[in-house]
Amino acid sequence: MDEPRERGTERARAAALDLIRAVLEDRRLVAELAGPDGPLEPLEPSDRARAQRLAVSTLRHMGRADAVLKPFLRRPPPPPVHAILRLATVEMLEGGAAAHGAVNAAVALARADRRTEALAGLVNAVLRKVADLPASDWLALPPPRLPGWLRGRLDSAWGRAAVVGIEAAHAAGAPLDLTPKDGDAAALAGATGGVALPTGSVRIAGSVQVSALPGYGEGAWWVQDTAASLPARLLAARPGERVLDLCAAPGGKTMQMAAAGATVTALDISGQRMARVEENLARTDLTATLVVADALDWDTDQRFDAILLDAPCSATGTIRRHPDLPFAKDGASVKPLFPLQSALIDRALGLLAPGGRLIFCTCSLLPEEGEAQLAAALDRHPDLAPIAFEAPWIDPGWRAAHEALRLRPDFWADRGGLDGFFIAGLRKPA
Repeated sequence: MDEPRERGTERARAAALDLIRAVLEDRRLVAELAGPDGPLEPLEPSDRARAQRLAVSTLRHMGRADAVLKPFLRRPPPPPVHAILRLATVEMLEGGAAAHGAVNAAVALARADRRTEALAGLVNAVLRKVADLPASDWLALPPPRLPGWLRGRLDSAWGRAAVVGIEAAHAAGAPLDLTPKDGDAAALAGATGGVALPTGSVRIAGSVQVSALPGYGEGAWWVQDTAASLPARLLAARPGERVLDLCAAPGGKTMQMAAAGATVTALDISGQRMARVEENLARTDLTATLVVADALDWDTDQRFDAILLDAPCSATGTIRRHPDLPFAKDGASVKPLFPLQSALIDRALGLLAPGGRLIFCTCSLLPEEGEAQLAAALDRHPDLAPIAFEAPWIDPGWRAAHEALRLRPDFWADRGGLDGFFIAGLRKPA
């Protein structure tokens, strides 16, 4: 390896370690750490991507790494040392990195930090033993279990077999899904080498550089998990309709509805996240009115024909893409979201024109953020009518109470899975 590239790899490893420690010790999310002033900021784009991949892979497979490391440790090491051991173990056994380089790099990381330098010898000894393990030992390990606070809730909601399937989906990770601007999934699949899904998305397997795919510069598509694309597909905005996208960032649903010809207002509380919506709209040459505001305080005389509310939630349905979530959140941090979701549903109904329709969705696996919210909304507003979704791609196993849909990561396992989502439709009386 040439010297500049080697230095870049060293910086990427160090930044990955900073990300892992911040998630495990400070309970921060990789997405916020990847922003300005985060540990990735000084890196070149290729090293930044490598660091993020290393950190995400380590968090995804941390349970497996701990199982491998345990026989070689008399007692759990200090958290900063444990993070180095986990990173190097996953890099070797999952990522296929050369053992010599990964071990030496881990020892160098230990020596570079006063909190870990005294245990650099332990790092070296343990990782040399890990490096001698046959690949079959790693492959035979079961998928990492979800943290107890979440596993227990999902077990109660969906049963043990579903939880095991969800954990397997999380360990497998997620493919890349694209939403075509013109709706022609077959053409986009042909251009990109992907597969057209029944839902209208295009799925691409393996690791690819997104910006290098055909049609990126022309704004012919955007990245969006197929499950995340379904709420807007089911809302089925029509040309000229006044549509409100509540909690709109990063803008995939806004772009779907704008591409359908609707007059879209996109609202989000975060100016930084709304800047991404603006960038995405510019790249795809689509138009929407952007509003940075708290939906609960936003004042407007306008009433909308349709509203899509993708409410803030635990995001537990996206763990296969964001394995840091279970470590950065816990049950206590999730509970305040439940009343916020209820308040947002009521606020959305107040902004809806008579006869208008509301799509409520969350990227959550928790019934408290889906089925329970829908049942409570119908109790509060008995004049609402649930909307029955009809589409040829809806699997009967997705059907839930009150005409809603419940998606889970273990569904579509033979196609690469889905993010977890709850989607419900409500129509206001005319």
